[in-house]
Amino acid sequence: MEIPQIRHGFVDVDGVQVFYREAGPRDGLPVLLLHGFPSASHQYRRLMDALGGTRYRLIAPDYPGFGHTQAPDDFVYSFDRLADVVEGFVQRIGLERFAWYAFDFGGPVGFRLATRHPEWISGLIVQNANAYDEGLSDLARTTIHAPAENLGDLFTLPVTRGQYEGGASDVSAVAPDGWTLDQHFLDLPGRQEAQLALALDYRSNLALYAGWQAWLRDHRPPTLIVWGREDAFFPEAGAHAYLRDLPDAELHVLDTGHFALEDKLPEIAPLIADFLDRTQA
Repeated sequence: MEIPQIRHGFVDVDGVQVFYREAGPRDGLPVLLLHGFPSASHQYRRLMDALGGTRYRLIAPDYPGFGHTQAPDDFVYSFDRLADVVEGFVQRIGLERFAWYAFDFGGPVGFRLATRHPEWISGLIVQNANAYDEGLSDLARTTIHAPAENLGDLFTLPVTRGQYEGGASDVSAVAPDGWTLDQHFLDLPGRQEAQLALALDYRSNLALYAGWQAWLRDHRPPTLIVWGREDAFFPEAGAHAYLRDLPDAELHVLDTGHFALEDKLPEIAPLIADFLDRTQA
């Protein structure tokens, strides 16, 4: 039986203490796991157990304002700054070329890395990480353009839990640990202010969609798209839209919601392993 050892640590990036998890051999195929809102690297624990054996080097950092990462009190929360920190993290740990897995907020962070450093990117795994106008639901548009005073409920336990269970075909397969831990971090001092700043900044990503799409057309990285079709924020149309710019991408739409790994890991992990084996060797 092959059970990977998951290692944990911190890397200093210009005063931000970036917490990360890592599994697999140092010389394995590197995959950067970029988490979503309101989660952190812990959302990839089961995926790391499934894939972090002898072939892949899986690395999952927490962004500033998330999980165990510690940012200075004067840190300015924006998607550009999250990308700056992840960029510095990649450089500090010595990654030169890697595939990334992007979920939710991981899309805006990952595409910023890709457009800044196209030479770094060897492949993409996209899971409910939107980069197209048609991939925004009415709920998402309302949330993105809402004033600050209307966003307080976004950081409460019912909403956090609903993101995990909403659309899942088998709610019994969704462990409560994820949303419970997420809410713990959301309730830490200063975290809701950080998340509010990011929620208000999310609209900055929409202006970058055209540039990200141009990058996809120009570079045509090997891409696997895995999408929960019942996502209340990023509907299935957002998955199919990638095929306009990446006609050779592999697309799998699953009967689940936003946090697709929670109940569909047994389907998603083999797809990732097969994709990486064929495209990253």
